[in-house]
Amino acid sequence: MTRFITVTLEARGVSCKAALLDDEAPRTAAAVWDALPLSGPVHHGKYARNEIYNLVPAFAKTEPGKENTTVTPIPGDLCYFAFDADDLGNPAYGYESGSGPGDLTKIIDLAVFYGRNNLLINGDQGWVPGNVFGTIVEGLPELAAACQDVWMGGARGETLTFARA
Repeated sequence: MTRFITVTLEARGVSCKAALLDDEAPRTAAAVWDALPLSGPVHHGKYARNEIYNLVPAFAKTEPGKENTTVTPIPGDLCYFAFDADDLGNPAYGYESGSGPGDLTKIIDLAVFYGRNNLLINGDQGWVPGNVFGTIVEGLPELAAACQDVWMGGARGETLTFARA
């Protein structure tokens, strides 16, 4: 049976429904599902292009490792990335106090890709493959418009939440 989650931009009041990819990414889907709900300040991708994400403390009992990875996510993909705090320490990332990784040793990036032509390459780290653990099945056009508003209107005061549907 397919499990579903919601992805919400809280201040903008926009949600979509996504199916977990239990067959393609069972470890990652299970880790995310077991940790829900997960919320954090939203960020818009600088490198990947059409991406919003939040950064949360590591939550998996056992790190899922690489599965169902991509460096070219498509619209509607939900991706999981695990970083060490040092990976995100460069001031060029622009995280403000209280909105970035802080003093954590392991940071999880939960990302939503809302448009085409994404490429997961970072000037500091090179290729950054992500685990595709879900796909948006309802509400992508509305979420994409809200994501574009995050890009053009700003992310301050906005929270990205992943929750069980």
